[in-house]
Amino acid sequence: MFLKRFTTLAICLFFLQFSYGQKTWSLTQCIQYAQQNSLSVKQGQNQIEQAQLSEQEARFSRYPSVNSSLSGGINFGRTIDPVTNDFTSESVINSSLGINAGVTLYNGGRIRNQIKQSKIDVDIAKADNEQVKNNLALDVAAAYLQILLDQEQLVNAQNRLAQTQAQLSQTDRLIQAGTLPQADRLEILANLARDEQSIVTQQNAVEISYLNLKNLLQINPDEDIEIEKIKTLEIPVNADPDGVALTQVYNRALGNQPFIQADQARLSSANLETEIAKSQGLPVVSLFGNINSFYSNKVPDFNKVTNPGTIVTTAPEDVIIDGMVSQLQSFRLQGLTFGKRGYFNQLNDNFGQSLGLSVSIPIYNQARTRLSKERAQLNILNTQITAQQNKQQLKMDIQRAIANARANKKQYEASEKTVKSLDLAYINTEKRYKLGAVNTFQYTTAKNTLDQAAIDLIIAKYNYLYSLQILDFYQGKRLELK
Repeated sequence: MFLKRFTTLAICLFFLQFSYGQKTWSLTQCIQYAQQNSLSVKQGQNQIEQAQLSEQEARFSRYPSVNSSLSGGINFGRTIDPVTNDFTSESVINSSLGINAGVTLYNGGRIRNQIKQSKIDVDIAKADNEQVKNNLALDVAAAYLQILLDQEQLVNAQNRLAQTQAQLSQTDRLIQAGTLPQADRLEILANLARDEQSIVTQQNAVEISYLNLKNLLQINPDEDIEIEKIKTLEIPVNADPDGVALTQVYNRALGNQPFIQADQARLSSANLETEIAKSQGLPVVSLFGNINSFYSNKVPDFNKVTNPGTIVTTAPEDVIIDGMVSQLQSFRLQGLTFGKRGYFNQLNDNFGQSLGLSVSIPIYNQARTRLSKERAQLNILNTQITAQQNKQQLKMDIQRAIANARANKKQYEASEKTVKSLDLAYINTEKRYKLGAVNTFQYTTAKNTLDQAAIDLIIAKYNYLYSLQILDFYQGKRLELK
């Protein structure tokens, strides 16, 4: 019974694994999976979390700081008791404890501007990570289309092999009928070998393209995946790169490209850095307070008499007071001792509090304030230049994408015309070949020319499709294939 259940479970797991391995991936699924598992995206997410922690740190700087202290020690030799302030030659054990608190009331708006800056830094980290995702989406789309291109070329190579095999059969019949010489069969066999080699080459190309896609998806190279097959992948009917205006696409890209938004946020952060630098030259007003207490093992407790002692009387002495002789006698208490004051009693006896207001006015700090302001101004200029360079680069990239799309459209249309013309020529040559009007070399040449034109058409189609995807990307459209 156990063996039967175990066998059933193993079969279920096998088919589950097989079904997972044979999962078909659409372009959208590939992009989403790559963005979720990319190490660069995860690193960007960590940068976002670090920026959020910095934001929390900036906000908490508004709140008071509270710290406690506790110390203890033993003094040897002649020293001053820190509690009684008396000189003693005995060892003294002492301890102190306290709680200090402080809060900044005014520092030239530094805390307020740091909070604003930290919020902007969070937005910058998010925008940078979105840009990483966008770049990854383009890479995945290119790898995805490359697989489709290689697969279509593989199918084309297999069809050429089938046609060559059919041609070989036809040639054998013509040779048997005496229409063609035996030597013509060698030309067909050579073509057959080239077609088989082409199939192997395209199979390797498909495998390498899948490896590139798996690398982008962070998938084990040994895992089997299969992209979604689109049987009718054609150029969209409404595709018209000739009607795309540079200004229109550029204005849309300014609003949807994350790195442009990040540049704007960096400029705002740089402006706040200038205000923060100015605050270094303004007064700082702080409120502080503390409570503390002390203990020493030498403090006596006058309420605890351990030995009342004895009164010692000195012998009378004659003294003259106002010209008269009198006797003076002194008394002193000898042997009086007290117990030690307890730890908690001393903490209560020595409990002290303080509250104060401090004002720090910068007068001269080695020109750090002036240099910080100049450095912040230079940072603003550099940030503005970088933002302008990125905008110029974006415009150039869009202009290049439009030019590529238009050129690829012309190339695709020209390839279509070439294939149609060569196809008609090949059909005519094939008819004449069957009638023995042309030799095998002429027929093979016509076939090879048509095959190469078909390959060029496939490449032109996918180049055109990818260039259209680039234009959609800059216009903020979703990358997908239909």
